[in-house]
Amino acid sequence: MTLEDLKIFLAVCEAESFSAVARAQGCTQPAVSQHVSRLEKELGVPLLERRSRGVAVTEAGRVLYEGALEGLDAISIAVRQIEQLREGEKGSLGIATGGTTVKHFMQEVIVLFRAQYPKISLNFQSANSLRRCVEALRVEKADLAFITMNDHIRGIEQRAVVEMPWVLVVRSNDPLAKKKSVRIKDIEDVPYITLPPRSTSQVQLEEALLKEGMKLESSTMVDDWDTAIMLVELGLGNAITPARHAFNFARFRKVAAIPIEGLAPVAFGWAARRFKSLSQAAQDWVETFRLEMARISDEQGFDVV
Repeated sequence: MTLEDLKIFLAVCEAESFSAVARAQGCTQPAVSQHVSRLEKELGVPLLERRSRGVAVTEAGRVLYEGALEGLDAISIAVRQIEQLREGEKGSLGIATGGTTVKHFMQEVIVLFRAQYPKISLNFQSANSLRRCVEALRVEKADLAFITMNDHIRGIEQRAVVEMPWVLVVRSNDPLAKKKSVRIKDIEDVPYITLPPRSTSQVQLEEALLKEGMKLESSTMVDDWDTAIMLVELGLGNAITPARHAFNFARFRKVAAIPIEGLAPVAFGWAARRFKSLSQAAQDWVETFRLEMARISDEQGFDVV
């Protein structure tokens, strides 16, 4: 039984899939399976139940999962402390996030953090989906991930930081651009530029709209909100995006961002395997981010939680 066996076992339990862990690790599925088989052979009991689609944790597997989680967490904390003793302010901080998030949320945070930790190497890993962000955490390719909050993630801790209103994005010459706010019934029957249906934030947007009796009619689909806003400017339709992205674009593009009355906001924040096992630098990054969001929240009309 090795630390690597236990780490892989935890990742498989949380992902409920050998293939997902293999993909995240950059190895083959049989290689991942060998780690679990070695544990099962040593302990003499099945730890996972193989199914046609993924795996399920057995009762014995749940016992090992809980024990390994606590043990590896304690080791991680000890390793972090030793690294700090050895390297002082040196080291690295890995952050998994979408490609446009750094531009909209983290520019000033990077400057402030760099002043505090000039020797820490910041490694940003582009992960354009919640699934990839979580995989990066599970296989320890990232210390933190900036995500849309989601109640269905197993084995990962989350801390919401901001609740961001949704806004309607239209061309600056659209009649709606003159309004201070719009109601949901005012924006029906219009073609919208949307993110893919698998996107966590897109799912949450559509669920919030359905609660208010509206269903989006998609005319164009893109991978990120920045592209959606640029296509609004080109006249391909309207978009509903988080306020931060829209207001940033409205300052220098020919679009307008209009608050939508009565639409539940979307929450963004940080995810980690265990926040208590993060290095001091990582914890300071999270706090610096929260303080920066609080500084600009009144100006752009969102809440810090």
